Amino acid sequence: MSFPTVNPTETASWKALENHFQTIASHGMEKVLTDNDIRAKAMSLSWQDFFFDYSKNRMTEETLSLLIALAKEVDLKTAIDLQFAGEKINATENRAVLHTALRNFDAMKPEVSQTLERIKQFSEAVISGTYKGFSGKPITDIINVGIGGSHLGPEMVVEALHHYRNHLGIHFIANVDGDHVQDTLSNLNPETTLIIVVSKSFTTQETLTNATVVKDWFLQKASQEAIAKHFVAVSTNTEEAVRFGVSDHNVFPMYDWVGGRFSLWGAVGLSISFALGYHRFEELLKGGFEMDKHFKTASFNQNIPVILGLLSIWYNNFFKVETEAIITYSEYLHKFVPYLQQAFMESNGKSVDRNGTTVDYQTGTIVWGDVGSNAQHAFFQLLHQGTKWVPTDFIGFSQPLQGNTANHNILMANFFAQTESLWEGKETDSQNPYTRFEGNRPSNTLLIKKLTPKNLGSLIALYEHKVFVQGVIWNIYSYDQWGVELGKKVAQGTLQAIAQQDPNHMTNASTQQLLKQYLQDQTEKK
Repeated sequence: MSFPTVNPTETASWKALENHFQTIASHGMEKVLTDNDIRAKAMSLSWQDFFFDYSKNRMTEETLSLLIALAKEVDLKTAIDLQFAGEKINATENRAVLHTALRNFDAMKPEVSQTLERIKQFSEAVISGTYKGFSGKPITDIINVGIGGSHLGPEMVVEALHHYRNHLGIHFIANVDGDHVQDTLSNLNPETTLIIVVSKSFTTQETLTNATVVKDWFLQKASQEAIAKHFVAVSTNTEEAVRFGVSDHNVFPMYDWVGGRFSLWGAVGLSISFALGYHRFEELLKGGFEMDKHFKTASFNQNIPVILGLLSIWYNNFFKVETEAIITYSEYLHKFVPYLQQAFMESNGKSVDRNGTTVDYQTGTIVWGDVGSNAQHAFFQLLHQGTKWVPTDFIGFSQPLQGNTANHNILMANFFAQTESLWEGKETDSQNPYTRFEGNRPSNTLLIKKLTPKNLGSLIALYEHKVFVQGVIWNIYSYDQWGVELGKKVAQGTLQAIAQQDPNHMTNASTQQLLKQYLQDQTEKK
C-alpha cells in the first residue's frame, strides 16, 4: 500500500464540484438558518468538550457529499492509515511523519516514554527547588533559545496556559535581534537561570548565535565548568551540544520522524513542562492523542479535521478565496495564529505535487487573524463590508478561567454575534446606503467548554490534521520545507559582504545598493 499521488483536478468528484459550484456560487444563503434548526443540527458535531458548528458556510448537504467523495477518490483514508503506521510519507526526505507517536499513550515507543520520564524527573526537580545552580541557589528562570518550530509551539502553549503557570519565569529568545536578547538577559541572574538550547542540528545560525550571546553573558559570573549545570540541549547532534559545553546527560533527543513545526509534544516542549508542571504537560499530550483517535477513526462526515480541511479546499479552489482567518476569543491564545501560520504555510506552501509536477491549481491558503474582541475594532470592517470575503474560524470557550462571568458573557456575546452578523448581514437603510451589510460571509464555530491543557492539546492536533487533509487532497508533500533554505544560503553571502565591507561581493544591483547604504549608516553611527 503506497501513499496516494492523485491529481485532484483529474478526478470525477472535482469535476462534479466544479459543476456544483456553478449552481451555488451566486446564491445568497444568508437566510437559510432563519427558523431552520434542521440545517443547524445537521451541520454541527459534538465531540468531548468541543461543539463544532459549520452551518454558516456557503454549502449544502450536496456540497459536503461531493467534498467527501473527493476525499475518498484521492484516497485520504489510506493516507491517514499510512501516516499513523509510520510509513515514510515525507518522501522527499525519506522520513516518516510521526509527531502523533510522541503522544500515543496506547502504544508508546520506548524511546518516547523514556524521554517523557526524563522530562518529568528534570522538570519536577527544578520546580521543587531540589535542582540547584552552580552557586547552590534554586532555579528561578528558564530561557528557551530556538527558532521556528523550536520556539513557536512551546511559547504559544506557555502563553495559552498562563493560568496554570507556576513560579518559574519562562523567557523565549528566537529572533537573532541583539536588542531583544540583551533586554531579555538584563533582568536575569545567571546563578538562578537555566538555559534550554533547542536546535535539531545544533547548527542553526540564529539559535547558535543567540546561544553564544547567552553563554557569554553567563560566563561573566560563572566558570566554564558551570555551563554543564545551567545549559540543556534538545537536539539530534549530541557531539556539537557537548562541544558547546552542555553535559551529555543534559542533551534531550529529537527524532528525524518529527518535523520541527510539530515537535512541541516531545523534548522540544521541555519549557512547557517547566512552566506548567509535568502533569499538565502530559494532559496536553493526552488531549492531542484523543484528537488523533477521532481523526483516525471517525467517518469523514463526522470528522472535525476532515470537514475543516474540505471546507478550506472548497473556498480556496472553487471560490478562489486565498486567505482564511482564525479568531480566538481568549487573550491567552494571542500566539495561536502565529503558531498556525507556520503549521499551514510552511507545510502547504508548495507548487510541485507528489509526482514531481508543477501544479496548475492553488495550494497553501494564507492564514491570519488575532484575538477577539480586539480584532473587531481592527480588521472586522473588511470582513463585514469589504470587497473581499474571508472564511473565518471562531474559537471560544464556555467557561472563564478566573471566574469573571460578567466579562466573559460580554466577550462571548460578541463571539456569537459576529458569526451571525457576518452570515445574515443587514438590509440597506434607504436613508443611508453605507449601512448595508450583504452577509453571506462564511464562518466555522468551535465552542469549547474550557481552556484546559487537555483541550488545548486537542485543538492544536485538530489543526495539525487539517494541514494533513489539505496536503493529501492537493497532492503535495506537507512535511518538507525546502523553501526555507534558499534565503539562508543567500544570507551567507550577504553576511560575508558585510563582514568584508564589500557590497560588490553580491551581484544583484539592488542588494549592492542596500548594503552600501547599510555600511554607510553604520560608519556614521560610529
